[in-house]
Amino acid sequence: MDRRSFLRKAAVGGAAATAASTLAAPAIAQGARTLTMVTSWPVGLSGVWDSVTRFATSVADITDGQLIIDAKGSDQPGAGLQSFDTVVSGQADLYHAADYYFVGQHPAFAFFTAVPFGMTAPEMMTWYYASGGMELHHELGEIFGLRSFIAGQTGAQGGGWFRQPINSVEDLQGLKFRMPGLGGQALATLGVSVQTLPGGEIYQALSTGAIDGTEWIGPWSDEKLGLQEIAKNYYPAGFHEPGAALSVGVNLEVFNSLPRSQQRAIEIAAADAHQHNYALFIANNGPALQRLLAAGVTTHEFSDDIWNAFGKASMEVLGSYMGDPVFKKISDSAMGSMRASSAWLSISDAAYTKQRDRVLASM
Repeated sequence: MDRRSFLRKAAVGGAAATAASTLAAPAIAQGARTLTMVTSWPVGLSGVWDSVTRFATSVADITDGQLIIDAKGSDQPGAGLQSFDTVVSGQADLYHAADYYFVGQHPAFAFFTAVPFGMTAPEMMTWYYASGGMELHHELGEIFGLRSFIAGQTGAQGGGWFRQPINSVEDLQGLKFRMPGLGGQALATLGVSVQTLPGGEIYQALSTGAIDGTEWIGPWSDEKLGLQEIAKNYYPAGFHEPGAALSVGVNLEVFNSLPRSQQRAIEIAAADAHQHNYALFIANNGPALQRLLAAGVTTHEFSDDIWNAFGKASMEVLGSYMGDPVFKKISDSAMGSMRASSAWLSISDAAYTKQRDRVLASM
């Protein structure tokens, strides 16, 4: 596909470019170069901002301080949900975000965060690093003038926070719920009024009633955001993000202007941030869940009927994009890798952990 024609169809938002115009231009001094990175995260937000700082620190360390990443929080001009447009337009050098925020530019970006009923974190890692996923990420990004890498991993995300339990599919009708990506599109087919909000706006929207419920990430990040102060019904298992990756997208002209050693530093730092971030979330989610339960939160599971409705809606949404050859190519690759990985993991890891937990519980 011709990149210029694609860019005309997915024209960069003028407001984003204008807002981003106040960002500092990259600085090069004493042999060191500073790249401006806009992000979709509030500074310091647990988990996701840890990925930002891990990535930026690693780039500086690997390059002996010759390449510096200046990260901007989501409240800065051109950041937040504008990050993609800001980097594509050249007003910033790279972004750190969840690529499914940008399904409006191309729906296949969802595969590099998460798609409903898609890959778990180990399955995503297997596809990305061993079965062609990274190369497809590069191909998709290059359509828009980006070099893309996954650079964070939350693991499985919760089904969400609700003021009242969801006991039937009918309870979803008219519910104002925050969920980005293709999972949000699936909920919309079930009558949900879906909202896409950056993390920094969720608490206020929930507290004022602008939304009735929300998903965010998992117990650790959700606790830090304070969602348990407003909604007491929590669903730990969700259909929409079984293993959600975060991404770095570098303006391709900027990336190509770097020496090969610094390009590799970005690639290696992104992979390191992905691995470290996953460990961080898993390490913190269990203790955080116990604190939430002690504070009066009640956990629930969606019924089989609701899961079935989620599944039907998700397949309809995914199927609606199969006419796009880029989407179909990436979907076929991701789903093929997922099925191959699951065929082994389901009879090895899953069987082992089930028996391990049973045996240890009996002792």
